[in-house]
Amino acid sequence: MKNWIREIPETGWLVFIVFAGSALFASSQSLLLEHFFNPSSDPEQMKYGNYIIYKQAWFHLIHGNDLYATFPNEHFDLFKYSPAFAMFFSLFTILPDVIGLPLWCLLNAFVLFYAVKALPEFNNRKKNFILLFVALELTTSLQNSQSNALMAGLLIFSFVLLERRKYRIATLLLVCSVYLKLFGIIALVFFVFYPEKWKLVVYTLLWGLILFLLPLPFTGLTQLKFLYLSWGKMLSADLSSSLGLSMMGWLSSWFHLNIPKMMVVLAGTLVTLLPLVFRKKYSMYTFRLFMMASLLIWGVIFNHKAESPTFIIAMSGVAIWFFFRKITAANLILAILALVLTSLSSTELFMPIRDTIVDPYVLKVVPCILIWIKILWDMTMLPIENPKS
Repeated sequence: MKNWIREIPETGWLVFIVFAGSALFASSQSLLLEHFFNPSSDPEQMKYGNYIIYKQAWFHLIHGNDLYATFPNEHFDLFKYSPAFAMFFSLFTILPDVIGLPLWCLLNAFVLFYAVKALPEFNNRKKNFILLFVALELTTSLQNSQSNALMAGLLIFSFVLLERRKYRIATLLLVCSVYLKLFGIIALVFFVFYPEKWKLVVYTLLWGLILFLLPLPFTGLTQLKFLYLSWGKMLSADLSSSLGLSMMGWLSSWFHLNIPKMMVVLAGTLVTLLPLVFRKKYSMYTFRLFMMASLLIWGVIFNHKAESPTFIIAMSGVAIWFFFRKITAANLILAILALVLTSLSSTELFMPIRDTIVDPYVLKVVPCILIWIKILWDMTMLPIENPKS
């Protein structure tokens, strides 16, 4: 990390400042709005409610409560993460919100920043463009004090470390992503690209067990078992609650098709994995990179609970795909659509048509769906000759 820090003045202080500024702006805005517009601390009006949910989960954990019950006097929504994540967030509970919230936002921003900076075979100029491309989505996510930028950074970092054959840390980051958001499990498909797969499997199982048991000293075995069962029940119930800004929402709003969600997710997963039939392309860095980009997008567009702050994950995949190869007219049009409909549609610029067009037709997800299809097409059409190692 010290090498990356020394690299920043040479490769773009501006981008570093943009990311740090975004984190500090988002957290300061939330704290000020909370102070001036929610003096009674009404949980339904909490300006950084997600941070409070994460923070309170630690106290619920050590006091023997069900993490996945409702706590209407504390926060407006359910805790939907693993018991291990509640353990991780204990680091922030010792801090007052005025310090903890900015640090949480900075952690999200810088994990993504350094993950992109570490990508192989991108020059520094392209890395800066990727980061600037996603900066608006980053701000949207941080304004909601969510963990999506952290999720994107973990997945990208794990890919980078796998490319460097740093299997031990790569698998740790992958397992952390799964315990953060379950869809991270599909990133295990990366393993097919690399030698010594037995090491990847062993490390993954080891880290998975360690994180699974991490809360044990504070819960005991019976309570820990109960918490994981409760987590599973909550996620199962959550499956039927909405369509979100997803493929399912798009099919419903545009074509009035209400296909069972799991069927859509299964179909999307199979289509995403279809390029893996081209085994001779596994040695090509472009192929591996595009698979990573497609998985970042897949994790959002097939998420029935996807909302605006989630799209920092998908837009990271979009940016990596767009800036890696020579820019074509078709790719440029798709990237502009993503900037306008995915990123800008969440801003005040689209306020006059948000309730009548943007939200009813789930326009935010449409460019990501089109780009996901285009990435899979690019992977299929990628010539096998002259592979990159």
